[in-house]
Amino acid sequence: MNKRISTRRELIGAAGALGITALAGCASQDSVGDSTETEETTETETAAGDLGSWPQFQYNAANTGFAPDETGPKEAVTEHWRRETDGWSSSAVVADGTVYAGGFDGTVYAMATADGTEQWTQSVGDQAASTPVVDGGTVYVWGEELTGGSVVTTVYALDGGDGTRQWSTAVSAISSPTVADGTLYVQGGRGISALDTANGTERWSYETGGGTSVPAVADETVYAGAYDGNVYALDAADGTEQWVFETDDEVGAAPAVSNGTVYIGSWDGNVYALDAADGAQQWSYETGGSVSSAVTDDTIYVGGWDGNVYALDAVDGTEQWSYETGDYVDAPAVVADGTVYIGSNDTNLYALDTDDGSEQWVYETNDGVDLEATVVDGTLYLSVDENLYALSEQ
Repeated sequence: MNKRISTRRELIGAAGALGITALAGCASQDSVGDSTETEETTETETAAGDLGSWPQFQYNAANTGFAPDETGPKEAVTEHWRRETDGWSSSAVVADGTVYAGGFDGTVYAMATADGTEQWTQSVGDQAASTPVVDGGTVYVWGEELTGGSVVTTVYALDGGDGTRQWSTAVSAISSPTVADGTLYVQGGRGISALDTANGTERWSYETGGGTSVPAVADETVYAGAYDGNVYALDAADGTEQWVFETDDEVGAAPAVSNGTVYIGSWDGNVYALDAADGAQQWSYETGGSVSSAVTDDTIYVGGWDGNVYALDAVDGTEQWSYETGDYVDAPAVVADGTVYIGSNDTNLYALDTDDGSEQWVYETNDGVDLEATVVDGTLYLSVDENLYALSEQ
């Protein structure tokens, strides 16, 4: 079976092949009406913005991609604002009225959710920056530097308010980081590392053979796939191996953990449901190659390399519905407010009804969409090539 990998992931994943040795406020607005009305409106908008957040890859440490309390655009969308760089290497995260994202220039950008105004930038390398994680007012991210013919990655802790570096640790990193209970988990060219969020000290590491699978953390256990085709479950406190599940090809997708089950796709063409306690297979479903999924209480939503988006019963894997896009799907699905948001290599972002897969709207971009969307306070943020879009209902 041919393995389809997006250009962005080929570039970031190339770090392993090169031999990694270490891997707030809103802008002014035009006045409308009297000053009292404008002041009240601005305060209300700021307060509402502060309530919504999407702090890390696939929303939470369990990688469910499901934000039960967020609202998203259900009707046709328009560009609210757009920020252009030489290329975005990460999806966006949102916290406290600020959007954070990494670029292929090794820079982390902080922008106001209201209008995209730049709050600050910070260099973390010269090649790429990962999807950030925001926790307790601190932004955690890794960056790449080319040193002596090798790619070196360093994890940084940045102040969320002004981007000041708080600490840095050279560690192998390819996947986006995950934060849970004072620990940062990241997978690199050799395995999974657990870092103390307070100072970057490595608490433990576990060799998996490396991978791009973003670790999921649930019930004091870390789950991740790897290049060797295995899915690993490790004790979150010390990295002790709990169980290993073997697939027939590389596992690059991030696991999603919900209700005692781990959902994860493999390049062998299947998405698997595994018992979180012992790794026993509960079911599998063929998609031609699966990427990271979103999971609600009763349904898993996942894209396939066959070009379809699937809704599967979380308990037994029965297909509830499918939706055909114009090309293979390499972007993770996310769910908010009864809508599945997912991109395709056909250059479109799709909004589908969670109940029956009916199309709510389609937004055409300028390139294949291979990163997940971020949905906060009725606005959807999406990184596509040189552009980061903030989309809202027309």
